[in-house]
Amino acid sequence: MSNELVKYQPELNTIPLRKFTPTEMNLFFSIVSRMRDKGDQTVRFSFDQLKDLSNYKPTANRRFIDDIKRTYDHLMDLRFGSQSKSGLSFTRFVMFTKFQINGDADEPYVDVEVYRDAIPLLNNLESWVRYALTEFRDLKSSYAKTMFRLLKGYRTMGYAYFSKNDFFELLAIPVSYSTKMANVDSKVLAPIKEELTPFFRGLTIRKKYGKGRGKPVIGYAFAWKAERKDAEDVHISKQQRLNEARFNIEHNSELTDKEKWRALDKVRGVKLGTTEQEYLVQKQNEHDEEVAKKAKQEVLEQLKNNWRPK
Repeated sequence: MSNELVKYQPELNTIPLRKFTPTEMNLFFSIVSRMRDKGDQTVRFSFDQLKDLSNYKPTANRRFIDDIKRTYDHLMDLRFGSQSKSGLSFTRFVMFTKFQINGDADEPYVDVEVYRDAIPLLNNLESWVRYALTEFRDLKSSYAKTMFRLLKGYRTMGYAYFSKNDFFELLAIPVSYSTKMANVDSKVLAPIKEELTPFFRGLTIRKKYGKGRGKPVIGYAFAWKAERKDAEDVHISKQQRLNEARFNIEHNSELTDKEKWRALDKVRGVKLGTTEQEYLVQKQNEHDEEVAKKAKQEVLEQLKNNWRPK
C-alpha cells in the first residue's frame, strides 16, 4: 500500500468533520495528500489509486462510488474562510469546486479541483500540520482520527489543551454526552488513548476541572514527548513503526494491562483479544515449566536421599 505525507495549512484542523465516517475521512485525506502544491489544476485519481491510498477494503466499484459521493456531499457542507478583527467582514467558501466521478471509463477515475480561495490551504505553506497517511488511515475510531490530526498540529510542542466546548465541537461529540460524561470516557477518550498511545510517546490525558458544584469538567489537556522538527514521517519501514508502537504502548504507565493488549491488537492488525490470549498462554507455559522444574528437583532430591549410605 502507498505511503504518503499529508500536509496542509493548520486552518483545516479547525473545521469539524461532522457526519464523516472513518472511511470517508480516509478518502478525504488521501485526496488532500496528493493535492498539495497542485494549485487550481485538476488532479485525477484512478479508482485503484484512491483505494490504495485510503486502504479501502470493499472491492465493488458501486459501493466505492457511493462512499466517494457521500464524502463529497459532506465536504460541500464544510465552510472555510476568514474573518476580520472587527468581526464585520468575513468570507466563506468550499474547498473543492470540481469533484467528477467517471465509473464508466475503461479505467474509472475521480477528477478533483481545489477552489481558488482554498488554494492557500494546500499550497506554498508557511505553517503546516503534517503526518504519515498510513498512520492516520489505520486508526479505527473517528474520534481517534480527529484527535490524531489535532495533536499533530502541536507535535513539536508536546502539549495541547482544548476547552470542553472546543473539544466537543472539533470532535463532533453528541451534545447529549455533556450530561453523561461517562460516555465521553468510554466512547471518546478510551479509543483515543488506546489508538494514539502507539504514535505519541508517553501520552497522557488529563481532565481540567472548574469551580462550582460537582467540579465540572472544563477542558482536556494532552501531553507527550515532543517530536523533533526534522522527525521522519514517511520513510519508515512497517517493522520500525511496529517496534516504536510496541515500545510506546508497553512503556506507558497510563494504560492498564487490558488497554495495552487492545492497543497492541490494533497496531498489529489482529483480532481484539489476541495479545491477551498470547500473554495468558505464555504465563501458563511459564507456570507449567516452573511446576515441572520444581517436581524434577524434588525427584532428584528424593533419589539422592534414597542412595545416601546408611
